[in-house]
Amino acid sequence: MPIAKVIVLLGAGVVAQAGAVEIPPPVQACVACHGASGEGTAQGPVLAGLSTTYISAQIENFIAGRRSNPVMSAIAQGYSDASLRNQVAAYFAGQGTTPKLLLRGQPIETTAAQQLYYQGDLARNLPACYSCHGPSAVGGGPFPRLAGQQPAYLKEQLLAWKNRQRSGDPDNLMGNIAMKLSADEIDALAGYLSGIR
Repeated sequence: MPIAKVIVLLGAGVVAQAGAVEIPPPVQACVACHGASGEGTAQGPVLAGLSTTYISAQIENFIAGRRSNPVMSAIAQGYSDASLRNQVAAYFAGQGTTPKLLLRGQPIETTAAQQLYYQGDLARNLPACYSCHGPSAVGGGPFPRLAGQQPAYLKEQLLAWKNRQRSGDPDNLMGNIAMKLSADEIDALAGYLSGIR
């Protein structure tokens, strides 16, 4: 059985279990891995609250081969029609809640991950992560929400940028940043960001 058909069948099972949740037909193939409300699962990252721009761009990246995942690459081919992509992006962008924002001037802990996120490292020409992903890692526009994402997924993506296995961002910004991060820093950032609720 083709992989896309398996995912659609799995998605239909999740829809049946979800009960009262109204899931648009183009979104149903996504729920098996990303959850009925985009809350994420062990198989797929959190999509709830990501911007429509970001979600749509990532589907396009899978279609074009700039991102690679055996399941997602196959699923994405079914969304070559922009109107379908837009429905999926709009649905997941409208799900979830925004984490409590950190306000300027509030004291923050000074773990290594927080220093990288809020201050960067000028000596290594590393910008602060919040410059693009926002003060509470909620993202916006072309920049994804990182707050509350699964740590394994965040680590996997940072390693993909670092190892040049992922692309699709302007001027390879994330690739250049990730290449400068150590394995310990990647672990620390993944743990810190996943804990932001």
